[in-house]
Amino acid sequence: MNKKQILSLASFGLVIIGFIVLIGMPNRAISDFNKSRPTLFVHGYKGTENSFGFMLQRFEHEYKWGNKALIYYVTKQGEVKKYQPRLGEEKPLYVQVIFENNRASFEMTSSWLANVLKDMQQTYGVDDVNIVGHSMGGIVSLEYMKQFQGKSYPSVHRFVAVGSPFDGIYSEEYFRIHHDPAATDLRPNSKALQHLRERSFPNHTKVLSISSTGDIVAVPESVRAIRKMVPNQQLTEIVIGDDVLGHSDLHESRRVDRYIYEFLWQDQVQ
Repeated sequence: MNKKQILSLASFGLVIIGFIVLIGMPNRAISDFNKSRPTLFVHGYKGTENSFGFMLQRFEHEYKWGNKALIYYVTKQGEVKKYQPRLGEEKPLYVQVIFENNRASFEMTSSWLANVLKDMQQTYGVDDVNIVGHSMGGIVSLEYMKQFQGKSYPSVHRFVAVGSPFDGIYSEEYFRIHHDPAATDLRPNSKALQHLRERSFPNHTKVLSISSTGDIVAVPESVRAIRKMVPNQQLTEIVIGDDVLGHSDLHESRRVDRYIYEFLWQDQVQ
């Protein structure tokens, strides 16, 4: 059994235990959670808990940058479930979001993300968050910001898009293999991408976009299309010149780890 299989089985057991434990959450933990600005990690197309699982392990255990306070799991029916590994400990607080249906449309997935954020607001009093999204996770996070902010949902202070193809995926071969609502939206010039370009972007949110020359799924040219969606004065872009750093390697890169940390918590970086 390989490392990812072991982590997946262990994580499943923790989820089941955590759902039971959450029922008895103390009020003190809720107030501690409210004191910090949480950072959500949103996986992309066909993503799982493992997508950001190893990055969050590094953040917590290797770098000592904080703890994964809460995991949200959204079922195929859109039901929001959650459990708390270490709510109320070190800051900052990381929140991992996992979608059981990881091939749904931009619109559907962003509405599920909105439901997660609404629950955070109603349960923990959270009105302000950071978001890190990989690939399509970055796109649906941007969709959330354009569609739901200002409508009694939490606002986004800082947003990091990691390998997000904002102009779609250019490879025709990719779409010979993938046939589902998300794949339809990921085609260049799809209605979903056109709609995303038309909406205004919140003027208070700072954005970091990270791409790699070795990414053949979200090529730098497609990632750069975020310029059409986010005002220049709010946008920082990093293109990593590394022809072996592929699409799924981005969330396993310690260099990317550092870029994210410095952007989100630059006032704490020594």
